[in-house]
Amino acid sequence: MMKPITKAIFPVAGLGTRFLPATKASPKEMLTVVDKPLIQYAVEEAVSAGIKELIFVTSGSKRAIEDHFDTNYELEAKLKEKQQMALLKSVQNILPPDVQCVYVRQSEALGLGHAVLCAEKLIGDEYFAILLADDLIQTTGIPSCLSQMVKEHQKHQGSVLAVQTVRPSETNQYGIVSLGENHQINQIIEKPSPEKAPSNIAVVGRYILHSEIFSFLRNIRTGSGGEIQLTDGIAELLKIYPVYATLFQGQRYDCGNKLGYLQANFEYAISHPEFGPACLNFLKKRLIELGEVRA
Repeated sequence: MMKPITKAIFPVAGLGTRFLPATKASPKEMLTVVDKPLIQYAVEEAVSAGIKELIFVTSGSKRAIEDHFDTNYELEAKLKEKQQMALLKSVQNILPPDVQCVYVRQSEALGLGHAVLCAEKLIGDEYFAILLADDLIQTTGIPSCLSQMVKEHQKHQGSVLAVQTVRPSETNQYGIVSLGENHQINQIIEKPSPEKAPSNIAVVGRYILHSEIFSFLRNIRTGSGGEIQLTDGIAELLKIYPVYATLFQGQRYDCGNKLGYLQANFEYAISHPEFGPACLNFLKKRLIELGEVRA
């Protein structure tokens, strides 16, 4: 039986320029979807899959992430004093007691591959996960995306990437793979044009990789955008080791762009246990009003 995956890397050093000015002083990973920041959703997904060590690759402007997962004694004392116990519980239970956070600085913005490489010394000789908070994956009533991937990892005893089909015209926005038997990946290309793409099966922000990936990331040349691309490292890895794709169940929202972020807020709002029905009724009413105005 394979050793459980207990470590996950969260690359959170990006500047979030697509969301300026909102991200001028606050990390994009701290943007909220209804009542929780994006990074918390990613962390909860990791914890649900058995992760015990959360490794955040940060930059100098990301202190808010560290503060979010730390204890705020002043806030907790105020909530306790006012007997706001539900709110107190919500801030005390962000992380289970057996889960720890580690923070590593990425000194230069040299790409996702470089961000992952910054955490090399914390991984050791084992498999680990990578989660990109920009990709919010909703899996109501079923295991989380990473939990599905862990199951595939145990089945194949190899590295696993989360994938989904995209429109052929969108292949230049993703790492694109071609698949063989048992969903083994034969080829991966970073952001190919539609005419050069081997398929329309795209990698999304969830990975389970072996620490062998670091040796390839250290030696590859800069790729798309003058950065060290994780995709290029995986392309070298799969020449020697099998890498598999998980066509996960669930709905992905690309919160790296404004439309995807707004869609995520809409879907999470109408399914919220506290005010979902009221929110849905409000939206229905507004749609009727807008229809009458346009008519």
